[in-house]
Amino acid sequence: MASEDSAILSEQPATPFHDIDHYLAIPRVSGLALSPDGQRLVTTVSTLNGKGTEYVTALWELDPAGEKHARRITRSAKGEAGAAFAATGDLYFTSARPDPDSPDDDPVSALWQLPADGGEARVVLSRTGGISHVITARDSDAAFVTASVLAGSADEEADEARRKSRKDNKVSAILHSGYPVRYWDADLGPDQPRIFAVEPGEDKDPGKPATVDAAAPLKLRNLTPEAAGMLRNADSVVSPDGRTIYTSFDKPLAKADSRSVLVAIDVATATHKVLLDREGMSYFAGPVSPDNRTLVVLSESDTTPRQAPQVKLHLLDVSAPGEPEANLRPLAPEWDRWAIKAAWLPDASALLVTADDDGASPVFRITPAGAGGGAGGAAGDDEVTRVTLDAAAYTDVVVSPDGLSAYALRSSYEFPPEAVRIDLASGQVTRLQAPAERPRIQGSLERMEATAADGARIPAYLALPEGASARNQAPLLLWIHGGPLGSWNAWTWRWNPWLLVAKGYAVLLPDPALSTGYGQSYIQRGWGEWGRAPFTDLMKITDVVVERPDIDASRTAAMGGSFGGYMANWVAGQTDRFNAIVTHASLWALDQFGPTTDASQYWLKEMTAEMALANSPHLHVEKISTPMLVIHGDKDYRVPIGEGLRLWYELLSKSQLAADGNGRTPHRFLYYPDENHWILQPQHAKVWYGVVEHFLAKNVLDQDAPLPAELGL
Repeated sequence: MASEDSAILSEQPATPFHDIDHYLAIPRVSGLALSPDGQRLVTTVSTLNGKGTEYVTALWELDPAGEKHARRITRSAKGEAGAAFAATGDLYFTSARPDPDSPDDDPVSALWQLPADGGEARVVLSRTGGISHVITARDSDAAFVTASVLAGSADEEADEARRKSRKDNKVSAILHSGYPVRYWDADLGPDQPRIFAVEPGEDKDPGKPATVDAAAPLKLRNLTPEAAGMLRNADSVVSPDGRTIYTSFDKPLAKADSRSVLVAIDVATATHKVLLDREGMSYFAGPVSPDNRTLVVLSESDTTPRQAPQVKLHLLDVSAPGEPEANLRPLAPEWDRWAIKAAWLPDASALLVTADDDGASPVFRITPAGAGGGAGGAAGDDEVTRVTLDAAAYTDVVVSPDGLSAYALRSSYEFPPEAVRIDLASGQVTRLQAPAERPRIQGSLERMEATAADGARIPAYLALPEGASARNQAPLLLWIHGGPLGSWNAWTWRWNPWLLVAKGYAVLLPDPALSTGYGQSYIQRGWGEWGRAPFTDLMKITDVVVERPDIDASRTAAMGGSFGGYMANWVAGQTDRFNAIVTHASLWALDQFGPTTDASQYWLKEMTAEMALANSPHLHVEKISTPMLVIHGDKDYRVPIGEGLRLWYELLSKSQLAADGNGRTPHRFLYYPDENHWILQPQHAKVWYGVVEHFLAKNVLDQDAPLPAELGL
């Protein structure tokens, strides 16, 4: 028996990162919802299904006090998501699981309700077109959903009939009259999102005997019948009293351009009023103050070839008379960070936000001058205080009813997202009891930096394998983040360094010019000149790291996805210092990319045609002498498959490692017919890492590593 136990233990990997199947099985936490009384905290957990072919979500309840174990409160093969508490304490969520009361209906994403005092969840609203999102008011029993309707449908009955006709006749054609037509991996249309109020319906059989939990059916009232496609990608918030919804409308402009305008929707009358609409600026709604008077507004200026966007926070006094523009004031305008709006404190004395900041994304408190719910006061007197002091990234911030604590999801490159409680007075952070244990990592994480030619500091993280030393040097992988407006500051499941650290590599995660968290000037350094400061920053930080005694400068590779893939392509055409290049979902020919991406109206403002050509990697293909692994998904609409196909053909026909007389080349192309910008299916992710490991082993380590058997080779 003892020998059998030893054999089982010996088969277990040292960490989940030493075995891709174990890694894929790590439960993934996302989202937080707090009950009105502050006693219940709900999160969503994704786990692999029994076949290991997809992730299934479920809702879990956490103890805000951190004393009780986490417990699962939903379970189904279809999964549950989108938790939102009603003012009554009932929990709403969406799910496509079968309705026990209508087992023969085709499953659609319906609105479910889990009673506050316990019991089984039940469907409270279902429609043929499904429910995509639910929002609730804090102080009133008002609930709203976002759901899509076919553009020509006058009501719910007509919408159901039109959908049935398209389905029965196998019609998928879409006739467009505007732009955009695609988004990430979604074909837009013919349905369009609308915001509906959820209201009591009529009991079809009044007085008919039933159990005590029976309730009258709910119905939907369309609050945005004339919205057309303007609610796509909109963030909507509801006032605590449930009387007003604030949202952005994507306003069409001349020449296929658009911008987001801020709109207030009166729930009682289903009428809307445009609050903020300024040329060259987009506006997005943030949380409404507890007294319903003040709306947080986020603005983003249009990009130009010479000027990066500027993201700012504002306060809008929606209770004041006069034009809304006159009642708008900047919030902490001198603070040089791009804040993400989060939550008001219950007494409206301050606002909690998060923002990228030097390799982290902490929680900050902004105390407006003259705080107390109004938007008055001098903006220059607004006070910004960092609340959380660790090098971690916080999201999904919610505040306790007494205002003493906040709850959030926290992650870093040392651990995946986990729910925590934050003491708002001291900044102390406490991990709550979680649905799963934090996965163990074998290795270390260090903060590095270099100095650019212009004197700018170039920061980075370096993940090192256990045992790396002057006698046991680690090969180096340079990972280049996407965006490019982003930062390596939070856990990522798609680009996880610890899987390759477990194979003995050191992984460098730099934030070059264009990265967020270092001020507007750091973004501006690389604006419109992707091939200059961002590239030279990457080379400089790599120079510094390869001087370390525990790094093998002779065995290196560069990798990146999206903008990181663009930069990997640019690196390949500018230097032969790396042994291998991995480029995922990458931009190759910028003149081709601009008009074919799903957001051409944004891209074509960012660079002139001349700038695009000056920074386009495809013009340097003849100089590429490094083996490249190209990876692309056919459903990628952000960086269309044409970029990957052209890159592959030109590598084989024009690079210094072009196909020989027998068609052989060291370049490789990993193609996914049904994946998008990311690789979402678990088994496809397994193949991704397996092919990357094989390619790096061959070209960096001069070793053989098996290809995934699922490739059929």
